[in-house]
Amino acid sequence: MKIHKEGYSSIIVVFVVLAILNLALFFLLNVAVVTTVFVVISFIFWLFIIAFFRLPARPVAAVSDTVFAPADGEIVVVEETIEEEYFKDKRIQVSTFMSPFNVHVNWYPVSGTVQYTKYHKGKFLVAWHPKSSTLNERSTIVIKMENGTEILVRQIAGAVARRIVTYSKEGDRAEQGKEIGFIKFGSRVDVFLPLGTDIQVKLDQKVSGLETILAKL
Repeated sequence: MKIHKEGYSSIIVVFVVLAILNLALFFLLNVAVVTTVFVVISFIFWLFIIAFFRLPARPVAAVSDTVFAPADGEIVVVEETIEEEYFKDKRIQVSTFMSPFNVHVNWYPVSGTVQYTKYHKGKFLVAWHPKSSTLNERSTIVIKMENGTEILVRQIAGAVARRIVTYSKEGDRAEQGKEIGFIKFGSRVDVFLPLGTDIQVKLDQKVSGLETILAKL
């Protein structure tokens, strides 16, 4: 299993902390049953941290009129709404909630040029909260496709997630299937699409990044 580069430091830190706690418990308490149980729990937790930072191979053949899911998770919003940061008009919002058990890599759903990026400090409401898209810590990326269509992708931190990593910079070439970034622990990714887009997913549907078709333009 390949591990994402964003996970190296976290995996090492968690291992060191758990090792220190286990050694301290062994020397201070020295109760075989308790120390054994703690070792097992620590090992399971460490494996969970490793699994959280897994990086699956997701090859994709670029399709110009197709919007792929930018993340693994569950569809929690499909609705028309006013996008107030960049477009300032009505768009179709499709939001994917990522639980701590999902892969947390975020990918470009379409190809084009990165027109706009902006990081916003904010709150840490639960990621499925209706206001999390505008109040939480978040990072916005707008991709302009070759046909002129603009797609907005927003990475949103949740109640547990406290770090958003965004690789995109204005002027970058966005390639469908390449990484936008990474969000640590529970979080959400919103995609804002033009009105009239043929949405291919529905509420509560489980989706896989770069494998599930989110919409047809």
